[in-house]
Amino acid sequence: MRAKNKYIRLKSISNSINGFRFILLTILFFLSVIKVDAQEPLMKYQEVAAENNPGLKAAFNEYMAAMEEVPQVGALPDPKVAFEYFVAPIETRMGPQQFKAGLSQKFPWFGTLEAKENAATQSAKAKYEIFKQKKSLLMKEVRDAYFDLYFNQEAIDITRGNLDILDTFDELVLIKIKAGKTSTLDNYRLEMEQGDLENRLAFLRDQQVTLAAIFNNLLNREMTTPVDIPDTLWNTELSLNRQAISDSITEQNHQLLSLDFQSEALNYQEEIAEKAGKPSFSVGLGYAVIGQGDMNLQGKDAFVFPKIGMTIPLYRNKYKAKVKEVIHLKTARYLQREETDNRLQSQFSMGWRDYEDAKRRVTLFREQENLANQSLEILKTQYANNKVAFEEILRMERKLLKYKLELEKARTDQQSAISFIHYLMGK
Repeated sequence: MRAKNKYIRLKSISNSINGFRFILLTILFFLSVIKVDAQEPLMKYQEVAAENNPGLKAAFNEYMAAMEEVPQVGALPDPKVAFEYFVAPIETRMGPQQFKAGLSQKFPWFGTLEAKENAATQSAKAKYEIFKQKKSLLMKEVRDAYFDLYFNQEAIDITRGNLDILDTFDELVLIKIKAGKTSTLDNYRLEMEQGDLENRLAFLRDQQVTLAAIFNNLLNREMTTPVDIPDTLWNTELSLNRQAISDSITEQNHQLLSLDFQSEALNYQEEIAEKAGKPSFSVGLGYAVIGQGDMNLQGKDAFVFPKIGMTIPLYRNKYKAKVKEVIHLKTARYLQREETDNRLQSQFSMGWRDYEDAKRRVTLFREQENLANQSLEILKTQYANNKVAFEEILRMERKLLKYKLELEKARTDQQSAISFIHYLMGK
């Protein structure tokens, strides 16, 4: 009986755990949906930029042009047709030879055409990585411009909110002036603070127009097109640790992959250079037209096949020099890749620093904003009871404005740092 009760209790606990797990997964799902929805406008703008940006289109057409080289280099040379007409016919036993025609085809050394095709294919792949690198850079520029728009709009809203806070002080200051508990100096200070904020608000609104024009230019559309900006920026973090990201950059960065394909193309170029020092062959046929000769003999046309030729590369120095040239280029690409990887790792180190710094600032200024709000409420009460000067309220109001702006700046800096690191990773 006890064993049965124990089994029932265990089953109940198991059901509770499964139920809790289901609820947790459901919450996580809806949170992920919220994040996707928050980023949805930006993803749509990135799609528009990828479709419309002229610089990206140019890079793609360069790749397509490189792909068209593959069938060109892999084809045999055009056949050679020769025609000879004899002004003074050459007499033969069968009659005068009036003219003759020939057709010949040249064949390079075995495997040369395949090596040329492979080299062109690898070069085209390198162009494609350049296209993807430009696309990744464009996506980063779109994200950065979007974050700038978001932060500037937040600055507008925060500044407008601070003006509203100052407006609430008007009545309090006037009551104290009428009661003779303060001078009109407090009112002048309040008006000067409001004037400064109104001037800043006007600048931020002008700045928003400029930032929108920059953003729309990246999408290659009208500069005055409205931009959908979220009320709150999403909060995402890097999913990989520092070493994993560093390895990913080395393996997946498009600049490095382009250099890898260029090195592969040079491997085939070396093979082509070596095969250029081998003989090439030509095969052809000839046809001669014979006229009617003396003694009323009917001319008989002559058909000659095959006609075989060989090109012998005697001057070896130029072929050896070509091979050495390719070897030097391969060494240069290897060193260029190493230098590029070092530069990218340095950029990643700075990006990681900015990411960690932004995370710390988000935590700091969120707490600072909370403390400034509480302090401002206390100061308002103390000012009403003549315990503090009005300057203290204005000083705290400025700090509140600063902390709110710094918090939003830290949040956008965090997402910008993530964007930059993703760009380095080739995402």
